[in-house]
Amino acid sequence: MKDSVEDAAARTEKAGNTLSAEVAKGRLSTNALVKIAVLGVIAFVLMFLDSPVWFAPAFLKLDISGVPALLGSFAMGPATGVWVEFIKNILNFAMEGSTTNGIGELTNFLIGSVFAYTCGCVYQKKKTFRNAVLSLIIGVLVMAAFATLNNYFVMFPLYAKVFGVEVQNLIDMASKVNGFVVDYKTLMLYAVLPFNLLKGTVVSIITMLVYKKVSPILHR
Repeated sequence: MKDSVEDAAARTEKAGNTLSAEVAKGRLSTNALVKIAVLGVIAFVLMFLDSPVWFAPAFLKLDISGVPALLGSFAMGPATGVWVEFIKNILNFAMEGSTTNGIGELTNFLIGSVFAYTCGCVYQKKKTFRNAVLSLIIGVLVMAAFATLNNYFVMFPLYAKVFGVEVQNLIDMASKVNGFVVDYKTLMLYAVLPFNLLKGTVVSIITMLVYKKVSPILHR
């Protein structure tokens, strides 16, 4: 019985390594393409389960659509997470349109991809529970740092320019719900950064809870 369990685990790991190699080389089988597409659709649906948080402006909403990207990244390699994020945001743009001229979708794609790719790269080096937890911690920190810097230097100024509004308007929106926000830097420090840390943590916890159950399916 022990041998059969070990054999099954070995076969699962071998299948996962094969899928990871396929995705990394861009040589995707029909099986891999179907799994990536399904994960992308699930991620798109999960985008509708969003909620505002008490310390951030209304345009920053917490959702768990990053879970499928992490699942794919763990099971099939880091590039899979990027593809899932791409499909998710393309579907959202095509089906729902955009209230930000694509800026919000681009931001979501970049931040989600950085998160999933970082976690996948760390986890693929050693596929253990301990390393999975470590990969998620590193991924959350890298993602939150990237999101804050990207919003500070690129996305918020771009949004203000495209829509002809002042960045101060965004600051005012945040200061109404968060008294610590008094200028542009504190907007990033006390709203954008903690928002992404919270979102990354929630997505990571859910991923850890469901990965064992869906892993055999993704490795087939």
